[in-house]
Amino acid sequence: MGALPTNTVIAVIGAGTMGAGIAQVAAKAGHSVLLYDAVAGAAQQGIERTAAGLQKLVQRNKISSADCEALLSRMQPCDAIEDLAPAKLVIEAIVERLEVKQQLFSQLENICSADTIFASNTSSISITAIGAALSRPQHLLGMHFFNPAPVMKLVEVISGVATDAGIAQQLFDTAAAWGKKPVLARSTPGFIVNRVARPFYAEALRVLEEGGADVATIDAIVRESGGFRMGPFELMDLIGHDVNYAVTNSVFDAYFQDPRFKPSLLQQELVNAGYLGRKSGRGFYHYGDTAEQSASQPQTASAQPAPTAIRYRGDLGVAKTLLAQAEKAGIAVSSAGHYHSPGIEIDGVRLALSDGRTATQCSAEDNHAELVLFDLALDYEQAQRIALTKSDQCSEQGLNKAIGFFQALGKSVSVIDDVPGMVLMRTVCMLANEGADAVNQQVCDAAAVDLAMQAGVNYPRGPLAWAEDIGLAWVVDSLDNIAAIYGEDRYRVSPLLCRKVYSSSRFFSDQPNDNE
Repeated sequence: MGALPTNTVIAVIGAGTMGAGIAQVAAKAGHSVLLYDAVAGAAQQGIERTAAGLQKLVQRNKISSADCEALLSRMQPCDAIEDLAPAKLVIEAIVERLEVKQQLFSQLENICSADTIFASNTSSISITAIGAALSRPQHLLGMHFFNPAPVMKLVEVISGVATDAGIAQQLFDTAAAWGKKPVLARSTPGFIVNRVARPFYAEALRVLEEGGADVATIDAIVRESGGFRMGPFELMDLIGHDVNYAVTNSVFDAYFQDPRFKPSLLQQELVNAGYLGRKSGRGFYHYGDTAEQSASQPQTASAQPAPTAIRYRGDLGVAKTLLAQAEKAGIAVSSAGHYHSPGIEIDGVRLALSDGRTATQCSAEDNHAELVLFDLALDYEQAQRIALTKSDQCSEQGLNKAIGFFQALGKSVSVIDDVPGMVLMRTVCMLANEGADAVNQQVCDAAAVDLAMQAGVNYPRGPLAWAEDIGLAWVVDSLDNIAAIYGEDRYRVSPLLCRKVYSSSRFFSDQPNDNE
């Protein structure tokens, strides 16, 4: 079918921030847009807010005055829902209540032509459930934009059980023509982003609950080592804990209380206390109190002496660039040969990448007391911070040698308590696991998972591509090790991840992974 032609009239229902933003996107692409809101005068106010925002872009020379005027001329407020009759695509962005959406689309079926396409911007309600109340459910699908719609690139195009596949492809092509990065997905709880993203919050909350590290330190590790724009606690404060907690509960209940999506008692307590984040002035951080904010600094180790030489054992895999960095820092590097547990040795202290076990477990199983684990990084050369944890058997002097090594490479070092999988390793492994399960359950393909997480929530890497960099076997082993410690189904490995490891295949290539 291809994209809807630009002479197609588009209607948007709901003139709030999201609805007006979607209307702006369609108008910018050249469509005539009818904007309607059940609240009298709201549609006109939505267009006026859009005009004010566009004027700021004109002042910053982001768009021309002529383009601004042309865009606004294509947006028309409507006072009555019957005015939407000419539209061939109607997108709703109203309250997240199933019965309200069903009533709206049932009413539109009697107003619009039989070939009109209906799209819901819902982030959580089943498209199949909405369509069940319609006489033409094949014409209904989800078109989930991300806020702010004119800026964020991702659009999840969601098919319900009855959705016509050709119509879904047409709206995929239309979103692409509008300058978006669309992904196709099946209607399941959380779709792609709100499902796959759950571990980003859940694992940080778990580490905090267990005293692994404080809020500011976890956020700093995720940002400065993982390359994420915001740490999980910063992001939850921005979203609002009432909203984030409600989404987690919604996904948890929709998956029949699957422990993988279990909500956090700690976040529940924040919601109960009214500590909702930025909008209430307090969440995990305090807002408006300079003294409190300045106190929220990550734990950073004091300066320690740099080693003069190190030895490495085996293939360091994703962390192998540390060796070149060491040489660049003037540290002598030599090989100690292959070993079943790859790592770096500094005067009898063994440094190893986290594999989901605690450092204390690794120390006991390897019969080596002086053992320190380091966490995952997106790029060990570019990372500004590295997290370390020592075994209970390791001395403070041994830990200091590990700290001094990473400081010699120009890294800030945060020492955390000995929790399974540390911070970034367990988070990325769980994100990849959830993404793999979405693919395994036919929700979407692997490319859609990675595109959705990068374009929808600004992840620095798609979780499946990142898992391939780490080595899928390492990811599976890490999850198995974490699961063995906790004894919880929460960390069960996706069958698809196991299959990839057994077949030495990848999500994005048939070539074996070098780090497997």
